[in-house]
Amino acid sequence: MPALKLLYLPPPVAEEWDWQMGAACRDADGSLFFHPDNERGDARENRMASAKKVCARCPVREKCLQYALDSGERYGIWGGLTEDERTRVRRARRRRTSR
Repeated sequence: MPALKLLYLPPPVAEEWDWQMGAACRDADGSLFFHPDNERGDARENRMASAKKVCARCPVREKCLQYALDSGERYGIWGGLTEDERTRVRRARRRRTSR
């Protein structure tokens, strides 16, 4: 049986999650932030650009991004960054801390 990597998730305390109440995406269609199967090319780029526009005006963008980075969120756009962009941020952080 393969070893499972446990992810750290913030504790389920209301104060830890209150930031979500002020999120600009709160009333948006969630599919804007998560790509459907086999989405490619212009459709994907347009969807991501639209999601990032919502994030750009969000008052809790930094908290959202920090949550996604801390919890290891692997899917979707969080805090204005895609999966690949967050992976690059995590790798850069690991390189800095390993020096």
